[in-house]
Amino acid sequence: MGCWTTLKSSGWVYPTAVLSLYGFFANCRVAEPFLTPYLIGPHKNISEEVVTNYLFPIWTYSYLAFLFPVFLLTDFLRYKPIITLQGLFLVTNYLLLCFAPGLAAMTFLQVNYAVVTSTEVAYFSYIYSVIPVEHYQRATGYLRSAMLAGYTIGASLGQMLISLAGMDYFYINAITLGIVSIAFLVSFWLPMPKRSLFFKGKNAAAVGLQSQQEEGPLGEKRPEDPETDGNEGGCGKDKMEDNIRVAWFSRENVMAAGHLLWQSFKESYSSRQLIYWSLWWALATAGYVQVFNYIQLMWDHIEPSATSSVYNGGVEAACSLVGAAAAFSVGYIKVTWTVWGELALGLFSAVGSGAVFLMAFTSSIWVCYTGYVLFKSCYMFLITITTFQIASNLSMECYALTFGINTFVALLLQTIITFIVVDEAALGLDVVTQFIIYGSYYGAISLLFLIRGAYTACKSCHRRPEEVEDKAQESSAEVISAERF
Repeated sequence: MGCWTTLKSSGWVYPTAVLSLYGFFANCRVAEPFLTPYLIGPHKNISEEVVTNYLFPIWTYSYLAFLFPVFLLTDFLRYKPIITLQGLFLVTNYLLLCFAPGLAAMTFLQVNYAVVTSTEVAYFSYIYSVIPVEHYQRATGYLRSAMLAGYTIGASLGQMLISLAGMDYFYINAITLGIVSIAFLVSFWLPMPKRSLFFKGKNAAAVGLQSQQEEGPLGEKRPEDPETDGNEGGCGKDKMEDNIRVAWFSRENVMAAGHLLWQSFKESYSSRQLIYWSLWWALATAGYVQVFNYIQLMWDHIEPSATSSVYNGGVEAACSLVGAAAAFSVGYIKVTWTVWGELALGLFSAVGSGAVFLMAFTSSIWVCYTGYVLFKSCYMFLITITTFQIASNLSMECYALTFGINTFVALLLQTIITFIVVDEAALGLDVVTQFIIYGSYYGAISLLFLIRGAYTACKSCHRRPEEVEDKAQESSAEVISAERF
């Protein structure tokens, strides 16, 4: 009991530990790598074409509809309620998978899962509102490690239960239901944050109201009102406190939040270099999510799960470990990313493009698995570079907003791709043709950033020696910043 009390009073250890625990159980989804075989198998008996061209696009459209409102609601409600909501919808997700039959139920499942994915922003933002800034680095590392551990253990456990124990997919989903239920219960232990990033709440409202009383409409100091001096000063104070009670929903608070959002937006995209990094983030993430969403259908196309052994869980676990190692290595590579970063984006995007083409044209499931591991590792490596390049130049408010905007733009692009390429209302292409298009899409990204990266590198080579020295100093600071992520 004494240890528990000490942990809760530690300031940053308790919320970090609880959120890490939540992240572990929420991502330990044993059944996730086997979703497609479960849907097209005897349990749900949905055709591969319906899953590809009808069901999965519904998740994309719903995710786009929920993302931005949930982003604002997350900050307004101060994170914890949204994390708990995510846990609840995760439980609902696997209840539907286990016990709800029919296409209508699986359609609702896609909408339900869109809520789960749109609330992920709360997980990444919560910790920064409850712990001191000096603990951001360690807390971020613990949270990312917890997510990785959960996903890797979940995928590995699922593979062992399928391959070694011969367990039915239904029981894999039932086990996952129990695990995410633990995550839902853990979310109630999280302390409620006292502040948010944009909607500052009562304290900020108090400051705003007080400054409005002290200053005129043009910012000049108001003269003291003799009628409020002396004994009547308390009445003015009481009036201000009454105003503060409703300030959370007041027009001033909303306008202040809007002003802070706008200022953060201008800072986030204040330089051309930040725009290029954000552009790669949005473009590459849209392609990555498409490949991630439909890779199980590609595997099932090459080697049908109904007649062959399935190693989806083992491959996803290997991807997590290799991708994490690639991302971790970024912090120890001494490169002037401001000079060579864009060229790296182009080169590794080209490798990713080749891996997608390899998956599209091979008839060997093991070659396809290898291509997927290579593709995901390249993306994890590059998104880590992009993340610390953006975050090291921005305040936490701006980084949170940039994360939300870049994700929204990526999802918008993904929605356009899904509608044109996948949706049965448009082209409704088969999965092999889709992957050829995704490979071409990544090839276009690679070409764009190879040209931009070559221009930046050549421009840097012609700088004066003192400018090169300044860039080297900036690079050392960036390496230190990279280690935080």
